[in-house]
Amino acid sequence: MPADRPHYRFWPKRLPHAITPPATSLWHNLATSAQRYPDKPALVYFDRVTTYRELAGQVEALAGALHGLGVRRGDRVVLDMQNTPQLVVAHFAILRANAVVVPVNPMNRAEELKHYIRDPDAKVAITTGDLAGELAKASNALPAGERLAHLVVTQFTDALDPAAAQGPSMAPAWRDWLLARHELPALDGGEVHAWTDLLARSAPAPAHEVGADDMALLPYTSGTTGLPKGCIHLHRSLMHNAVSGQMWGCAHPDTVVLAVVPMFHITGIVSMMHTAILAAAALVIMPRWDRDVAGHLISTWKVTSWTNIPTMVIDLLASPHFKNYDLSSLVYIGGGGAAMPQAVAQRLLDGFGLAYQEGYGLTETAAPSHSNPPDHPKQQCLGMPFMGVDARVVDPDTLQELPPGESGEIIIHGPQVFEGYWKRPDATASAFIEFEGKRFFRSGDMGRMDEEGYFFITDRLKRMINASGFKVWPAEVELLMFRHPAIQEACVIATRDAYRGESVKAVVVLRPSHKDTTAEEIVAWCRENMAAYKVPRQVQFVDVLPKSGSGKVMWRLLQEAEDGAKQ
Repeated sequence: MPADRPHYRFWPKRLPHAITPPATSLWHNLATSAQRYPDKPALVYFDRVTTYRELAGQVEALAGALHGLGVRRGDRVVLDMQNTPQLVVAHFAILRANAVVVPVNPMNRAEELKHYIRDPDAKVAITTGDLAGELAKASNALPAGERLAHLVVTQFTDALDPAAAQGPSMAPAWRDWLLARHELPALDGGEVHAWTDLLARSAPAPAHEVGADDMALLPYTSGTTGLPKGCIHLHRSLMHNAVSGQMWGCAHPDTVVLAVVPMFHITGIVSMMHTAILAAAALVIMPRWDRDVAGHLISTWKVTSWTNIPTMVIDLLASPHFKNYDLSSLVYIGGGGAAMPQAVAQRLLDGFGLAYQEGYGLTETAAPSHSNPPDHPKQQCLGMPFMGVDARVVDPDTLQELPPGESGEIIIHGPQVFEGYWKRPDATASAFIEFEGKRFFRSGDMGRMDEEGYFFITDRLKRMINASGFKVWPAEVELLMFRHPAIQEACVIATRDAYRGESVKAVVVLRPSHKDTTAEEIVAWCRENMAAYKVPRQVQFVDVLPKSGSGKVMWRLLQEAEDGAKQ
């Protein structure tokens, strides 16, 4: 990296520009923390504390059980859960068993889940009782050779004392969801196992054989076309950002993390879970967002670190009970996924002395490729290139570097960048360029760099919708919508939303035989067949969609018309 990059003037003086991460697997981080701090809280869930010794023991037990089910080195195991202690146990157990975690958003429905079973060739999946039916339905719909062989199912009450349902840690709306026990579904051609039964087997875990250069994680990301693609992350790419995150955020064994961003998403996995476990910190786990539960947990457990999306902060500050909460323990607050409104960031700074630290990263970069330095952050800014990162702004057509202030495509080189897309050599080849003798990832995001080396997003280059931090890829939603019998054509665009930032809108051409279909019927069908955050909030019927001379739908025209109508 050029030594004269302007952001080094504002680099935290206590930190090196690049690091040498451990040459071990991620599982070693948990094993080491458990050896050093066996009796220290690792997880807090509805006031039930799991120590590092207990967490490591559960991981060993599940790793042994997975090995007994036939999981071997390099096998991909689907992990489909909301934030729970079981998610942390399962994630590290898969790694301990020398296998690869395939994290799946639990909002996905059966039609979507087929791809997450088939594409990674997964034969084992781990999930919760409320989601098991959808996974079984997805597997059962696949050809015999592509189905799951084993489905491991845990109930929320396996880690939750029902008595906690009466306290302020439990949102009233969660009680029926979390306290219900679900019957195990039927899995065609396979076996379904209760979580507690598997752990009770006490099967020995296999020898731990994987290292820094083995695959650890296969998270999926969508794009402008086609189905989601798996991003190949080795132990070393995640290890780099876990260690860097610990150093950047000054995490230590007495750090207390509010674990509310989802740990099926790259930010929750790397910047929160792996960073906390490496530091032997405590994770105070929330299964979903609720502003008053968050306020209670921050106050009660003296939370010091809170990674979030800005809508969570806005919601907490708007609570009628906000004055009852004590945020004085917070040392770090920050996140990404959407811009933090300047007025809200200023309120945090003026009222609590907290500078909201925005960052930027992608599934392909193991979360942060950019972050604001704690001592010199800028508002509504991606930050500066993270530890070990060389990032540039180039003309997306000529790939020539642009001077400060000019908008172009952000390209990224660094040790946390993924290896490539699973089974997609064509997509991998087009995602990287050679620049100054190094392999750079093309982010697809348009941005600019200021004179001080900080990066800012400037425009929408990728066809993507950002709804409360959830990335919605229109092409994926369209593929699902085309399965509706009434839809002849559909084009998905973004519409502005005062709370979510953006929401999904579908512009639809109905088949002549289904002209009486209503927008409400289409929305209801979408709720049955896709994750809730992808469901169109608006459906507009048109007679024709604008098309180019080659017959391609001109989505930009529809997007520009929508943007103009909202001004």
